[in-house]
Amino acid sequence: MPKSETRTFRSDFRRFFIKGLAVLLPTVLTLWILVKAYEFIDVTIAQPINGGIRFVMAQATPHLELFQKNFDPSEVAIEKELARLKSEEAANVTMASVTKQLRTNKIMTWWQARWYMNFIGIIVAILAVYIAGRLLGGFLGRRIQGRLERLLTSIPLIKQIYPYVKQVVDFLISDDKPLKFNRVVMVEYPRKGLWSVGLVTGEPMRVVQDHITGVEGPGITVFVPSSPTPFTGYTITVAKDSLIEIPISIDEALRFTISGGVLIPSHQAPRIEASTPSEPDEQA
Repeated sequence: MPKSETRTFRSDFRRFFIKGLAVLLPTVLTLWILVKAYEFIDVTIAQPINGGIRFVMAQATPHLELFQKNFDPSEVAIEKELARLKSEEAANVTMASVTKQLRTNKIMTWWQARWYMNFIGIIVAILAVYIAGRLLGGFLGRRIQGRLERLLTSIPLIKQIYPYVKQVVDFLISDDKPLKFNRVVMVEYPRKGLWSVGLVTGEPMRVVQDHITGVEGPGITVFVPSSPTPFTGYTITVAKDSLIEIPISIDEALRFTISGGVLIPSHQAPRIEASTPSEPDEQA
């Protein structure tokens, strides 16, 4: 009979600790990424927009009666602040500057007392992106976008960065992707006996098609993405008969490539064969 493995506290702790990590880590990392993404959007986009809105409110207060009632400081508050600043020998102290500062402080206090006001910046940013998408979707918008891109790619430092950033963005979220994938296939690449996951992009160039047709039959162009960055890879042309089509979606193929083969579609999980129990030792 095979010897049973001796279980100790150390082995149990290690085994269950790893199991706990496997269960909790994906959730924790997902929440951490979402929180960091929100913080980035809040700091770099929402807060500047909120600051701009508060600045507009401060500038509009002297001209709007509703804002004057809520945000204009009283004469007593202005005189008290003037006296305090003069006692501290502050430079360039005028009634107008003190009024402006007190008004800005009141707007900030009013804003901070209403937590939901902080979402205005994000909502404005979303609406601005939507409006920009609507404007750039037209003929005139595409011409403006084209001229802006030509301008950016003519600036020495930006032209080394912008095209690659745009390539990544277009690959991930753009409807007008430079690569139109049709289906997922297996192809022997980079040599016979090694199989790679590829994405069919279309028909090959005519000169390549003529050559392949004369040798191996009709050809087809396949993009073989690389791990872990699937927006880079190799474009190859092979004979149609040498391909094996895989019944998985484009997204599943990209997840498989990005994870280095770890994330396998559930309906394509490897079969687990039942192990045959070992025969008992025969007595001599």
